[in-house]
Amino acid sequence: MSSNNENTAIEKLSANVLKTRFEDLYWKDVEFAKIRIIDTIGCLIGGAYDTGNQGIVDIIRDQGGKEEATILVYGGKVPAGNAAMVNNILCRSFDFEPVSPATANITGSGHLSGSTVMTAIALGEPKNINGRELLTALLVGDDTASRVMVAGSSPMDVWPSHTGTGTVNGFGSTAIAGRLLGLDEFQMRNAFGIILNEMGGSFQMIWDGTTAFKLDQGTSARNGIFSAQLAKAGWTGARDALFGRFGYYNVFTQGCRHPEVLTDNLGKRYWSDYTIKPYPCCRMTHASIDCALNIVNKYDIDIRDIADIVLYVSSVAMNHICSAPFKAGDFPHCNAAFSFQYTVGTALMKKCVKPEHFTGEAIRDPGLNAFIRRIRIAQQPEAERAGAELRITMKDGRELVESVAVARGDQQVNPLSKDEIIDKFWMNVDYSRAVSREVAGEFLTLAEKLEELDSVDRIVKLLVAR
Repeated sequence: MSSNNENTAIEKLSANVLKTRFEDLYWKDVEFAKIRIIDTIGCLIGGAYDTGNQGIVDIIRDQGGKEEATILVYGGKVPAGNAAMVNNILCRSFDFEPVSPATANITGSGHLSGSTVMTAIALGEPKNINGRELLTALLVGDDTASRVMVAGSSPMDVWPSHTGTGTVNGFGSTAIAGRLLGLDEFQMRNAFGIILNEMGGSFQMIWDGTTAFKLDQGTSARNGIFSAQLAKAGWTGARDALFGRFGYYNVFTQGCRHPEVLTDNLGKRYWSDYTIKPYPCCRMTHASIDCALNIVNKYDIDIRDIADIVLYVSSVAMNHICSAPFKAGDFPHCNAAFSFQYTVGTALMKKCVKPEHFTGEAIRDPGLNAFIRRIRIAQQPEAERAGAELRITMKDGRELVESVAVARGDQQVNPLSKDEIIDKFWMNVDYSRAVSREVAGEFLTLAEKLEELDSVDRIVKLLVAR
């Protein structure tokens, strides 16, 4: 059964998910999708052995079930939804994966790629899809979630928001699953209505510095697959998951501020995350880190010669957890990754910010902790929401000042080069050693020509530790 009415946005999105062909895709979107797959897999490799990950792998393995899809790095096959969830959690561990979905004129605050890439790979494995279908499914999922998110976004949205760090991801995962499971348009609309009933999560997980901060993007991947499976089995869901009385925009946001974004150029441009993170921590801290690294690279300062440090951020950033005084709690990795003091202090002291700076030993370093307590956070009234200015006064009286409006990594405004993105991939590989450099190199070769890949299974088999 299929719907005869394609007037609503959710129905138009449903049709686009199912009707898009690889040949319809804009080549620039395809090329950047390959970059995001490389970056996301790199983040999974780098985060594979982070705190708590072995535990959730063990739980999912013990649950058993149909052996459909592989838990990457660790190995073993489990139901596709569970594999998508666990693989996303591994990827999310260092808060390092692609972020910030953007359309032509509006950028949102989200983390889509971890959920969507892992959904496409996990469900693509049992479906034995090729590289072209992997890219197509990924892009229709990213595009759906990006449009839904950005339509409800505004540059003046007050942080913290949780819809962009997991909740809205469910639409992207459901779109991918619906396409790969062969739903019709009626079933696809129902799948979106069903995922509405499975959305949730809270920014409190980050605010309290918990291991669970990396859970909700994973459950969005799992629940998206389950929603599509239910729709294929004949279940019905909300008729309008977006604009219903208790739909997404009324329940999870302050309303749909840009409804035109939902369908503008639908089927012509495929939107997605557009920021590749250079540092393994909250994006809110990145402009501040850029300021710190600009100063140390220009002046080669010795931190013992610093008299005073003031970091100026926007009013939005002042209300973010990153502005709180740094304190290592039960899960210090999260505390450090979401802290201006810790990340800026690390940049000044270590002259870089890398995964190894977020281990328990590094975070509890007495010298670093004594230093970062000297960093004061103040509001800069006209700063961009994620911009920053760092002012360092030296003991000899010099004042060193750096300002950054848009941090490195925004591929539309302040991009990383492809070489820098590949260097990041190797940084993750070398940090965790979860797979060998030889295997990682084979993966890169396949990923860079993904449209020629005959089966996604070739990638999956590479990415299991030997």
